[in-house]
Amino acid sequence: MSRNRDAESLFTRRAAIAASAGGAIWAALLARLYQLQVVDGDAYRKLAAENGVKLDLAPPRRGDILDRFGRPLAAHRRAGRISLVREQVADMDQALAQIANHISLTPERRERIKSRAYSQARFVPTVVAEELSYEDFARMSLHAVDIPGVSVEMAATRSYPRGRDLAHVLGYVARASERDLTRLTDGASRPEAAAVRRLFKHPDMRTGRSGIEFFAEDWLRGEPGFRRLVTNAAGRVIEELPSDDIAPTQGRDLSVTIDAELQRKAIERFGDESGAAVVMDIESGDILALVSTPAFDPNDFVNGISQTDYDVLRNNSRSPLYHKAYDGTYPPGSTFKMVVAAAALEAGVVDPSERVFCNRRYWFGNRTWHCWKPGGHGSMNMHEAIKGSCDVYFYEIARRTGVEKIAEVSRRFGFGQVWDLGMTGGRGGVVPDDPWKRSVHGEQWYEGETLNFGIGQGYLTATPLQLAVMTARIAAEGRLITPNLVGEGPRPDADIPFDGTFDPEIMQRMKAGMFGVTSEGGGTALRSGDLGLGGPRLAGKTGTAQVRRITMAERNSGILKGDAIRRELRDHALFVAYAPTDDPKYAISVIVEHGEGGSSTAAPVARDIMAEAMRLNSRGTPAYTRTASVSSGQTGDGAP
Repeated sequence: MSRNRDAESLFTRRAAIAASAGGAIWAALLARLYQLQVVDGDAYRKLAAENGVKLDLAPPRRGDILDRFGRPLAAHRRAGRISLVREQVADMDQALAQIANHISLTPERRERIKSRAYSQARFVPTVVAEELSYEDFARMSLHAVDIPGVSVEMAATRSYPRGRDLAHVLGYVARASERDLTRLTDGASRPEAAAVRRLFKHPDMRTGRSGIEFFAEDWLRGEPGFRRLVTNAAGRVIEELPSDDIAPTQGRDLSVTIDAELQRKAIERFGDESGAAVVMDIESGDILALVSTPAFDPNDFVNGISQTDYDVLRNNSRSPLYHKAYDGTYPPGSTFKMVVAAAALEAGVVDPSERVFCNRRYWFGNRTWHCWKPGGHGSMNMHEAIKGSCDVYFYEIARRTGVEKIAEVSRRFGFGQVWDLGMTGGRGGVVPDDPWKRSVHGEQWYEGETLNFGIGQGYLTATPLQLAVMTARIAAEGRLITPNLVGEGPRPDADIPFDGTFDPEIMQRMKAGMFGVTSEGGGTALRSGDLGLGGPRLAGKTGTAQVRRITMAERNSGILKGDAIRRELRDHALFVAYAPTDDPKYAISVIVEHGEGGSSTAAPVARDIMAEAMRLNSRGTPAYTRTASVSSGQTGDGAP
């Protein structure tokens, strides 16, 4: 009995202890529950509300730009990026210091990041670093979970795989500046403007700044959308939900008429020289190469170029930022002589067989004009004068023809016209006449000025594009070829402010003269006529454009050239041509800045580029379906 009572007493004590312990546990649970639901309930309900699905703005992927055979010229690539959202960062300095423990982030750069973050809305992500190396991306992906408001991701960024090759044509994109935002929101309502600003403040968003990227902004941009993201209370993305129904719409692709391989070959042929080249398809007017060299790398601008690097480009004496083929204006020199000859024949002031004697000098009034050839050319008819580029002959027929007739024919050849190709820039040069001079200089035109006009000098200036158009129209025997750059995309409205035709017989004489330049004795570019293709030849015209006045003393002692004179005072070298001579398909113009001799410098460059165009069949059937117009909304060595 005693043993039973002891066991019962022991059980009772244990039960009491267990009950007390259980009660304490339950009391603790109830107290904790009370604290969570009552005391801290509001705080946790707020956190729970934040732990949910949010819609994150998703910028559209920009449309690609392709060459005529479908090769990418502007596309996208993936690159690592770190960004932060200010409203999710408790302490900006601490967050940046934590990031700086893992990647290089100088104090100066931290201050710039803070300034950028505080200058925009709290919810807009601010880029801390981009173009991360693989090691930095992996390291930050591991540690970013410990830094609230900071995210590490692979982002799509605009890429120009051909680098400098088409920089001036394509232009580049960059983050929107305040000036860009003002332009993009012009005329929009306040809600629309706010939406546009929010979109263009997104780290993934870029806008076209120049070239086709700017002109075709609306075509290339696309429409923004959203992503459904599951986030925790700290703002960290846990999961991305299907978002196809609200996804952004990619921008439309755009195709240009350029053959990227021909463009690359042409740039390589220039080497260290600066200048421009334009190659056109004579039948369609398609521009197959539009070269300006040297150039810049548009990839350097996508994420912002440093002021130091930009200053290097801006201060380069060879002007890599300048689109020489489209914006550059130069005296065309002797390449203009076919225009003068055509004007003289139209005016009926000269017979092609009439001979003019050249003894190197031409006297008019109280001045003496000189021919480029020491000793002169002797007796010249029109064909021989084009072939040998005789200045004295063209002084005489220009004087007979008169400035107004030469100017009128010049405009029909495309001079003075700003060709809208569907990119930023473009200049028309100057076609001088009496009304122009009175307007610009406030005085009448003097007859002696017509002589300089007659050899492509004086006030006359033209772009390499205009010279290519002139050459194409001669090769096509007067058909008004119009240059075209956009194959599929927003092509500019065709607005040609002139019309008229040319007498095919006159154009045949011009072609015969150009053939003589490269293929007959006395021609100024005989060494450049053979394309090295086993038969086909080119026909062309040399030119040398003076950039300084040569004094009589220098003429008597010998005109300075080469290393005897500073580069910027040397003449420009020009050459225009078409090929094949028996069935013209391609037209080309080349200018080598300060290259001195059209025959010795520019003609070989043009010959080699033309040979490449024919080898590559650059005018072959393009990969795109051509679209209609759609508004975007926006000489021997040293011879002339």
